[in-house]
Amino acid sequence: MAQPTPARTPNDWWRSAVIYQVYVRSFADGDGDGTGDLAGVRARLPYLAELGVDALWFSPWYQSPMKDGGYDVADYRAIDPAFGTLAEAEKLIAEARELGIRTIVDIVPNHVSDQHPWWRAALAGGAERELFHVRPGRGEHGELPPNDWTSEFGGPAWTRLPDGHWYLHLFAPEQPDLNWAHPAVRQEHEDILRFWLERGVAGVRIDSAALLAKDPRLPDFVEGRDPHPYVDRDELHDIYRSWRGVADEYGGVFVGEVWLPDSERFARYLRPDELHTAFNFSFLACPWDARRLRTSIDETLAEHAPVGAPATWVLCNHDVTRTVTRYGREDTGFDFATKVFGTPTDLTLGTRRARAAALLSLALPGAVYVYQGEELGLPEADIPRDRIQDPMHFRSGGTDPGRDGCRVPLPWAAEAPYAGFGSREEPWLPQPAHWAAYAADLQTEAPGSMLGLYRAAIRIRRTTPGFGDGPLTWLPSADGVLAFARADGLVCVVNLADTPTELDGASRLLLSSGPLDDRGRLPQDTAAWLLR
Repeated sequence: MAQPTPARTPNDWWRSAVIYQVYVRSFADGDGDGTGDLAGVRARLPYLAELGVDALWFSPWYQSPMKDGGYDVADYRAIDPAFGTLAEAEKLIAEARELGIRTIVDIVPNHVSDQHPWWRAALAGGAERELFHVRPGRGEHGELPPNDWTSEFGGPAWTRLPDGHWYLHLFAPEQPDLNWAHPAVRQEHEDILRFWLERGVAGVRIDSAALLAKDPRLPDFVEGRDPHPYVDRDELHDIYRSWRGVADEYGGVFVGEVWLPDSERFARYLRPDELHTAFNFSFLACPWDARRLRTSIDETLAEHAPVGAPATWVLCNHDVTRTVTRYGREDTGFDFATKVFGTPTDLTLGTRRARAAALLSLALPGAVYVYQGEELGLPEADIPRDRIQDPMHFRSGGTDPGRDGCRVPLPWAAEAPYAGFGSREEPWLPQPAHWAAYAADLQTEAPGSMLGLYRAAIRIRRTTPGFGDGPLTWLPSADGVLAFARADGLVCVVNLADTPTELDGASRLLLSSGPLDDRGRLPQDTAAWLLR
C-alpha cells in the first residue's frame, strides 16, 4: 500500500521520531536508596544519546503516594521527592536538549490521587466535591453504588465515603475521577500544560485519553449502547481542541493513549486541530503471524491517512508483558485478561523474534516508541507474590500477576551490586539474579548483542532519509514473509515462515537481526534491511 508523503515543516520531528520511554523508578538510581531518580537519568544521558533516540517520554514523575506507580498524582507541578526536585527536572530537560534529545511528560487527566488538595478538600465537605463524581447511593439507605460500572483494575468503580455518599474511580480507589464537565478542571489542566511547556518540554503523552468525559446521568452500563457512558464520548473533542491551542502556542506535540476498536472513531482524535499522534495498540497486541501483522500495518496506515497523521509503532510499554517473553509464548497475542503466573516461555525463540520485530517496527512509516530495557532484550521478570506492588494484582484477588514484571530496575553493569542499578540496598522491586547477563556494559562490548542491534538500526534510520515517515509499498513475497519498500531503494524483509527465504541478490545488506544461512538466505524469525 503506497501512502502519500505529508508536507514537512521544521517542527515535524515527531513524525519520524524514535522515542524512548523512561520509567524513572526503575531506570537508574543516582542516590543509592533503591529507587530510580532524575540524578540516575541525568547520569545515563550519554547512553541514551549513543542509542540515538530523538526524545524521552517520562512516565509520571510527579509527587505521588505511588499507589499506582505514579499514575496517582498529588501535585502536577512538583517532582516526587523520591525522584528529585523540580530544579533537577529542569536541568534534565535542558541537558537532554543539549544532546539533541527532547522531553515528553505524562499527563494523567482522568483522575488524581486521594492525596491531591482538591480531594482532601472534597472529603472535608468543601465545594471541591463538584470537581469529582460524588453521588448518593441507590437502595433504601443508599447502600448500593450509584451504578454498576466496574473498575479498569477489577471490582466496583465506586467506593463509599463515611458520610454515605459514593465516589467514582475507574481505576484504584486511591484515584478519584475528575468531573470534566466542570470548567475549573479544564482550566487547571490547561495551566498544567503551560507550566511544563514553559519549562522546555517538547510534548505531552495523555494517559487514558478516551476516558475523561462521562455521561452526566451516570447510567448503568449496557453492552453495545452508543454512546458509551464513559469511553470515547463526543465531549472529549472539544477538550482536546482547546488543549491543541495551548500546545500550538509553544510548538508542543501530543500523543494520546487511545484504546478504540473503531478506526474511524480513533482517527477523529488525530484531526489537525486535536492530537498530533496516538498510540497504535493493534500492532502491539498482534501475535507473531505474518498475515495478522500485515493486516495490522495496513489498517493502521489506512486509519491515519485521512487525517494526515503519522502512525506510531510500539512493541512494549510499562503496562504490558515484555516483548521477549510475549513472543516466546505459544500464544504471542496480548490481553490483560490472560496474564497468568508461570506461563512457559522459550526465551531463545522470544529473543530471536523480538530482534526481528525491532527491525520491523523501526522500518515502518511514522514514529517508534521503545520502552526502557527493550534495547537490552530483557524478559518479563517473575516477581515473588509477597513483593508485588501493582494494584491490578490485588484488585484481581491475586489471580493477575500485574505489571511489575516489566517494571524491574534495569541492569547496567554486570559485576556491580544489583547489576549496576546504583542501589546500596535492594531496589524497590527485586532483580532476577540472572539479569546481570543482560547488563548494558556487557552488551556494549558484545558483537551482535540486542543493544548493538538497536544502536545500529536507529543510526541507519536517522541517517537514511528513506526511513521514518513516508510511503510504504508491499513487495511480492512467499507465504509467511513480509517484504516492503520504503523510499530511496530501502527494503525490509521479515521471515515468519518455517523455511528460509531468498533475498534480492542485487541488493546490499544493511543490517539483519540474525545471521543469514550458508546460502545467503534469511532464516525463520529473522529480519533484514536491504538497499537496492
